[in-house]
Amino acid sequence: MKGIESTSSPSASNNDPAFRRLMMFLLIGTRGGGNRSMILRLLKDEPLNANRIAERLKLDYKTVQHHLALLEQHNVIAPSPKGSYGAVYFLTPLMEKNLHLLGEKWVESGKR
Repeated sequence: MKGIESTSSPSASNNDPAFRRLMMFLLIGTRGGGNRSMILRLLKDEPLNANRIAERLKLDYKTVQHHLALLEQHNVIAPSPKGSYGAVYFLTPLMEKNLHLLGEKWVESGKR
């Protein structure tokens, strides 16, 4: 999604309405939002690869790969260099600035 890249402009601040809408879409507006929310909470604490995420969340590896691809596509997470086996995933700087969104009631309850 264009316009979601991390910058030093005011739009990349903690109150970025476009990023908030994106998170609402990813976490409650589509199927699998609960799994994506759990993945982000894990990555908040430490970078992990898809296999470790699947083990910790007791999810199918392919399911985790799907959610990681979607989060990466929307610039919420970033992998270690491509081509390396067991790529490790990190939160992007923009997601780190907006971690407070994971604690908001609409995420907890699954409602907008």
